Amino acid sequence: MESRFNLVENEVGAKFAKRFGTASLAIIQSSLPKVTQELVSLRVSQVNGCGWCVDIHTKELAAAGETAVRINLVAAWREATVFTEAEQAALALAEEGTRIADAHPGVSDDTWDRVRKHYDDDRTAALVALVAQMNSANRLAVILHQKGGAYEPGMFG
Repeated sequence: MESRFNLVENEVGAKFAKRFGTASLAIIQSSLPKVTQELVSLRVSQVNGCGWCVDIHTKELAAAGETAVRINLVAAWREATVFTEAEQAALALAEEGTRIADAHPGVSDDTWDRVRKHYDDDRTAALVALVAQMNSANRLAVILHQKGGAYEPGMFG
């Protein structure tokens, strides 16, 4: 199935996409490690069932030298030994910040405490913004039926 609509071929959509991309620069240029950014982006995308974004973030992780084991275990990170405590805290925030519609109580105090143990204010702000922005990106891609499979690493860089 092809994408339903090309957002950037429309004047309003193009303006939105430009501003959405500009907002992401604050996250990309932050001190939050790039691998953490990609792990969180991948986990949010997996939870939301966004094939387009799962494709992007698995390939970006591989291009950055991440092992297949770490990439493949993101979906089951709680049952894996290959993630640092800081990465686990970020992945917990990603899940809890994404699953708020599933009657989850939001981000638990335990998860928040774990995040704050490992991330300073700037990195915490970047993590919160990343979770929110990835959820938005996933919704855009799912609504428009953007399918995964054709992404090449660095395509948007």
